[in-house]
Amino acid sequence: MKNTQFTLSESEMPEYYLNISYYLKKYLGKLPDPPLNPATKKPAGPADLSAIFPMEIIKQEVSLEEKIAIPEEVRELYKLYRPTPLIRAHRLEKLLNTPAHIYYKYEGTSPTGAHKLNTTIAQAYYNKKEGVKTLIAETGAGQFGSALSLACNFFGLKCQIFMVRVSYDQKPYRKTVMQIYGADVTASPSTKTEFGKKILAGNPDHTGSLGIAISEALETVMKTKGSKYSLGSVLNHVSLHQTVIGQEAKKQMEKAGEYPDVIIGCVGGGSNFAGIAFPFMADKLKSKNKTRFVGVEPSSCASLTKGKYEYDFGDTAQMTPLFKMYTMGSGYVPSPIHAGGLRYHGMSPQVSFLYNEKLMEAVAYDQSPVFQAGVDFARAEGIIPAPESSHAIKAAMDEAIKAKKEGKKKVILFNLSGHGLLDLNGYDKFLHNQL
Repeated sequence: MKNTQFTLSESEMPEYYLNISYYLKKYLGKLPDPPLNPATKKPAGPADLSAIFPMEIIKQEVSLEEKIAIPEEVRELYKLYRPTPLIRAHRLEKLLNTPAHIYYKYEGTSPTGAHKLNTTIAQAYYNKKEGVKTLIAETGAGQFGSALSLACNFFGLKCQIFMVRVSYDQKPYRKTVMQIYGADVTASPSTKTEFGKKILAGNPDHTGSLGIAISEALETVMKTKGSKYSLGSVLNHVSLHQTVIGQEAKKQMEKAGEYPDVIIGCVGGGSNFAGIAFPFMADKLKSKNKTRFVGVEPSSCASLTKGKYEYDFGDTAQMTPLFKMYTMGSGYVPSPIHAGGLRYHGMSPQVSFLYNEKLMEAVAYDQSPVFQAGVDFARAEGIIPAPESSHAIKAAMDEAIKAKKEGKKKVILFNLSGHGLLDLNGYDKFLHNQL
């Protein structure tokens, strides 16, 4: 009988986060350019970040240690859903009539339905430990906001979320999920901040963007005593926390008796891709193996394939440090696609660095073929994927079809970072030709 699921026991769950910066410095001999203080243009130090992040997060942001221990309190909460399964997509392979072996790491088994809980539990823990009372954040499609709401609930913290307006309207039940966990949720741009009021004065029907929502969250942190900011992607510490995904996947691929030829993840800010890819990228840097890495983005917000590699602000109001990254420009407002988690103007500095060094590839797709891939996957494998994850599915299917044309076996691994059960509005519009 063919194995479909490859599982791990709780005792096999990762005990540490894996730091790609260690491997870049040791085996490549260089690191991404550091963030800069926009006023001085000098590298940003702890003083530049301490107003919005706890010190432990700042240390992780700049750490060059290979491994950073996962606190026991965090691992105990991870046990609610980790280790997550690795699944061989036999039925999808049959549908495509491909010699490729397709595997997916399924993060949709988390309580909030996506991978974001891997970092929000850690961030809530570190903030609680340093006496923070409230965490304030933005969210695109709502996966990060849902995860942060639950993590704050676990640690007794207040939670305030600015949700991008277009997703707030497209995905109303994500707002409900956040409110069930105790969060205060506001559509962005809003009248709660001076920057939000400025945006609305120019366009009362503004669809919003992650850059604008970040600005509103940061402004609110600055005027709320006992609060800190929480980020769902882009920065090093977030990608670090997500490496539990790839570490588990490596053990599971060993149980399957295979090693990936290509590893695929969707990219918006970059942490989902980093989570599945970085532990395998460490192998590539050490041994120079031929594994390919592919980041998949929406063509309407294609920072890697269409953006410039330069220093830019992480938010629209230009309140953050400057980050060296592929960017469409901090003022860029993407079209209102349903993959709200990928509507960010920039890309993780670490992922941007890997792309610039040609250690990974990138591809961009329009919305309709991505939804078609999601429907095909659901009919073959039974799981309705989030629109963000459907970008990775589309790329995996294209790789499998390419393997068929070449007559080659290829081992494909992708990160199915969340389910789409709260994204049915988008699927409904796709099925009725209304996208």
